[in-house]
Amino acid sequence: MKISAWRYLWAAEDLRNRVLITIVLLVIYRLAAHVPVPGVNPEAVRAILEAGGVGGNFLGILDMLSGGTVSNLSVLAMGVYPYITAQIILQLLVPIIPRLQRIMEEDPTRGRELMERWTYYLAVPMAALNAFGQIRIIQSLQPPGGQSILTFGDLGFNLPTITMIVAMTGGTMFAIWLGELISEYGLRKQGLSLIIFAGIVARIPSQLGNLLQDETRWLTSLLVFLVLVVLMVFVIVFVQQGRRNVPVLYPGRRMGNRMSMPVRGNLPLQINMAGMIPIIFAQALLTFPAVIAQFFVASSTQWVADAAGAVSRLFGGQSEWYWLLYFLMVVAFTFFYTDVLFTQQNYGENLKRAGAQIPGVTKGAPTQKYLTKVLRRITLPGALFLGVVAVMPFLVRPLLPVSGSLSILSTGLLIVVGVVRDTFFGLDAELKLRGYNDSLLVK
Repeated sequence: MKISAWRYLWAAEDLRNRVLITIVLLVIYRLAAHVPVPGVNPEAVRAILEAGGVGGNFLGILDMLSGGTVSNLSVLAMGVYPYITAQIILQLLVPIIPRLQRIMEEDPTRGRELMERWTYYLAVPMAALNAFGQIRIIQSLQPPGGQSILTFGDLGFNLPTITMIVAMTGGTMFAIWLGELISEYGLRKQGLSLIIFAGIVARIPSQLGNLLQDETRWLTSLLVFLVLVVLMVFVIVFVQQGRRNVPVLYPGRRMGNRMSMPVRGNLPLQINMAGMIPIIFAQALLTFPAVIAQFFVASSTQWVADAAGAVSRLFGGQSEWYWLLYFLMVVAFTFFYTDVLFTQQNYGENLKRAGAQIPGVTKGAPTQKYLTKVLRRITLPGALFLGVVAVMPFLVRPLLPVSGSLSILSTGLLIVVGVVRDTFFGLDAELKLRGYNDSLLVK
């Protein structure tokens, strides 16, 4: 009979140790997530979440992405997203800066090391700026009951504010460090993804608990929630697995005095090549104007203060127009980031060097142009899919009025499914390399 290779996971000692190290590091991360930032009132933040509305829904998404650390304003309230944003920015700068692009092409290893080092450098100031902006945005949401977010007055250039920024920046760098340890000593290349995954999964029990609080509609809400989750998982897997196979002819090989026939193959183009990056990038850029506006809301010039307040409400998630803007930005960044990635990979030149050719298309630049045209066509459904996923809490709010239960239906579920899928395939490949095949026959 056939026995799955997964039963041998604990038999492979090195894989078993990697899994155990990953679990221990994730437990450390979850323990650190309960360390609050000094000078804040977590009860006021929870009151905003429980009040619901646009502001509560926006805060619920931030709380879900951070793994519940925003609801108690933990030192890990920003998670690893400043690092991811810095990574995206540097990736986008590669085709813009000729010297950097030349380094990446001539010496990829040195280019990767340079990118990693500068990502760390850029992550520190971005984490500090995000820490200040996040506190100001949460403070502007005005918790019910007259509560105050801060216990020391107002943010300013003083010791309590500096202490908060340093604590949150240090928490972000600690989370990044744990993610790097997981990638090095735990499950390879899965560190940061598993850090985000652990935070989202940790929030699921409390979100289900919010659904059960409504004594009159808890059964209906639970059934609707489960149906939506199943549908979302199906659609996510379907889109993530979507491919467009472009036929490619590879040259035959010379065998002695004879030449073999050309080999037909396929070049798979993904419907969603950008993955989660457009959602993260759109979220970061949408938050940035609100962060900058917080510096001017207390301006003595009335029109400056009014304009800053309007920008803060729109980009801080307190306006109904926020979700439409969020959807459009996710769709736009999906096309933009896909184009950037595809241009860097330069399939046209790589196929030309290998002697391969797409039937009916000239080698080189025309091949790249043709593939770009095909990719943009298939990217449209992927972009619309990501946009709908991003604004799903707004779309299903009439069905599930409990705001705390909506965030897992959107970006969180996309991350969870993606991480589970990548981890499954990675472990399966490791097991097969060690001889534990799925088709192993046992007498």
